[in-house]
Amino acid sequence: MPPKFKRHLNDDEVTGSVKSERRNLLEEDSDEEEDFFLRGPSGPRFGPRNDKIRHVQNQVDEVIDVMQENITKVIERGERLDDLQDKSESLSDNATAFSNRAKQLRRQMWWRGCKMKAIIALVAVVLLLVIIIPIVLKYHT
Repeated sequence: MPPKFKRHLNDDEVTGSVKSERRNLLEEDSDEEEDFFLRGPSGPRFGPRNDKIRHVQNQVDEVIDVMQENITKVIERGERLDDLQDKSESLSDNATAFSNRAKQLRRQMWWRGCKMKAIIALVAVVLLLVIIIPIVLKYHT
């Protein structure tokens, strides 16, 4: 028992307990009693029932091990799902940014195409004017 609890417990404050029981519970070296409460009864005093108890205890231990493994797997699965969710959100953000950038680039390319068509049309008109004006002036005079 931690020292801070030992300090605060007096025999007068512990109700329903005999002084010797209190001393036994608070002693640091009460291994047999702790073993009994933590691990259950042991020894030959139970006879053939001891094997049944041990068998049931082994089954309980196996079930506990399986459940601990299952809990560990569930926690790992939850962590993987969190990672997957983070990655999918990141991918969604990247897809949105890519879509916006693609729209912007498409507009830029459309304007470039329009400018190029306008320049070609202007050059064609200038060439036609350069060719047509001298011909018209020649026939007109």
